[in-house]
Amino acid sequence: PDITNASRRIKKSEVEKCAANGISEVTEVKVGYDGIVLSNSNAAPQLDLTKEQIFLALAKTVPSKDGKSLVDNFYTTWSEIDPSLPDVKIEVLGPPPTSGTRDAFTELVLEEACEEFPVIAALEETNKDQFKAVCAGVREDGGYVEAGENDNLIVQKLEANHDALGIFGFSFLDQNGDKLQGSMIAGVAPTFEAISAGDYPVSRSLYFYVKNAHVGTIPGIKEYLAEFTADKAWGDEGYLADRGLIPMDAAEREAVRNAAMNLSPLSM
Repeated sequence: PDITNASRRIKKSEVEKCAANGISEVTEVKVGYDGIVLSNSNAAPQLDLTKEQIFLALAKTVPSKDGKSLVDNFYTTWSEIDPSLPDVKIEVLGPPPTSGTRDAFTELVLEEACEEFPVIAALEETNKDQFKAVCAGVREDGGYVEAGENDNLIVQKLEANHDALGIFGFSFLDQNGDKLQGSMIAGVAPTFEAISAGDYPVSRSLYFYVKNAHVGTIPGIKEYLAEFTADKAWGDEGYLADRGLIPMDAAEREAVRNAAMNLSPLSM
C-alpha cells in the first residue's frame, strides 16, 4: 500500500519487517486522539467501571475467589463482580484480534488492570509468557462477542439489547449520542474535552504511514498529506473534528505537519 491507516502506533518489529522486505523509509503521520468507549443504550443505566472490573468481566483467566490461584472466568453477571453493578448478564460486543482497536483496548485496559491482581503480577517474575497470555487473553464463552470490525453493526445490536455493551472508538459514540451513552471509566465520562485533556483513562493516538518510495511515482500522495495536515481538516475547527477526531494542540500539529511534508523517515 501507498498509505496505511493505524489505530495504534507501529511496532519496532513491524518496522524491522518492512526493512527486511525492502521498505526502508516510512513516514509516520500522527493524526490526533481517540477514546475507546464501552457504550450501551440510553435506555439502560450508565455504568461507572474500573479497569479491574472490566478485566474481571472480559478476561479468559481470572483470580479465584480467594485470590490465590488463577481459574477460567466464572463471572456471569456484572453484580457478581461488584454488588453495586447491575444484576445483568455480562455481554460485551467488540472487535476481533485483527483490529487495532482491540489491540489498543487490550493494552490500555486489560494489560494495565491485570497487574493490580497480586496472583497475576507475580507471574511477571516467574513466567513472563504466561503473564502476557493471562493479561491479554479474552474469554470465549459468550461473555465477549466478536462482532467484526463493523461498528455500525454493534450500534444496531446495542439498540436491540439494552443489557449489552459495545467497544468502539469515541467517534461512533459521538455520532450516535441520540441512541447510546458511554460508560464512565474510573468516574470519568468519555467526552471530547476529557479525551483531549488526557483525563479519560482509555485514550489512544491515531496514525497513518506513508511508503516514501511511492511518493512521486503514485500521483496524489503529497497532495493527500497537505490536505490531511491542513488546519481546515485536523484543526480545532476542522472537518475531522466534526467526525469525532480529538485534535492535537497547535504546536504538535505543526511538528507533525513539517515531518509529513518533508517525508521525514520514521526512527523508532
